[in-house]
Amino acid sequence: MTDTTGLHAKTHDDAPLTIEEVEARVEHRRARHQSYARISAVIYPIMTVIGTLAAWEVGTRLFGVPSYLLPAPSKIVVSFAEHAGLLLKHGWVTTVEIVLGYLLSIVVGVPLAFAIFMWPAFSRSVLPLLVSSQAMPKVAVAPLLLVWFGFGLLPKVLIAFLIAFFPIVISTVVGLASIEQEKIHLARSMGLSAAATFFKIRLPSALPSIFGGLKISITLAVVGAVVGEFVGGDAGLGYLLMVANGNMDTPLLFAGLIALTVQGVVLYFLVEWAERLAIPRPTAANAAVLGLA
Repeated sequence: MTDTTGLHAKTHDDAPLTIEEVEARVEHRRARHQSYARISAVIYPIMTVIGTLAAWEVGTRLFGVPSYLLPAPSKIVVSFAEHAGLLLKHGWVTTVEIVLGYLLSIVVGVPLAFAIFMWPAFSRSVLPLLVSSQAMPKVAVAPLLLVWFGFGLLPKVLIAFLIAFFPIVISTVVGLASIEQEKIHLARSMGLSAAATFFKIRLPSALPSIFGGLKISITLAVVGAVVGEFVGGDAGLGYLLMVANGNMDTPLLFAGLIALTVQGVVLYFLVEWAERLAIPRPTAANAAVLGLA
């Protein structure tokens, strides 16, 4: 009786798995791997930052580095807390300049890219001028904009626009041109008009490339706004950096840099969030079929 039971148990353990059990095990391993990847993507950068800050703090105290050369992270935190209101005030000015310049680059850049793609004659006329304009240092253009438009908001917005719009134009043109022609021929053979083919086939296929340019441009818009404030600003984080530099207030200088960095990262992730809304991620079943999971 005992031997028969043991044999039965062994036979049951060695029985081949069903398809449902194999799929369940594969899905469990995939979920575990994705969970580990998400956790490590957060923990590793945090541990790197903590280690760097600890070494920085110990090094400045151990070697007695003067604060006007390299302040300790603890002194930067204290300066950040003491000037929090000032940083928020100037940070709001810079945010307005960044957002307006970025929106202007989208409003101008995307239609311009459509025109370059659809009309070859227009492309041959305009695209070389756009490329050559990028060789011109924007810092050199900034004083001219101040002469034309004064020291208000408009020159900073225009500088942010001039720096940010070129990646949008190029990425949009590349995205529109990268679709396979077989898809276009298939759509036209099914009776879709040229406009319907563009908006239902070509434009959705170009969205990943377009959003790639948008994410690059939002960081460049931050640079453009700060450049404008350096040249002729009376408010904003760039202006605050200039004041802190003139006063040799290095902790405040680092605090302003941190505020600018946080500002740029937040705006970048807002664009990435908009990308996820515009381009739905594939479902688990589709990802498995496409080999993406």
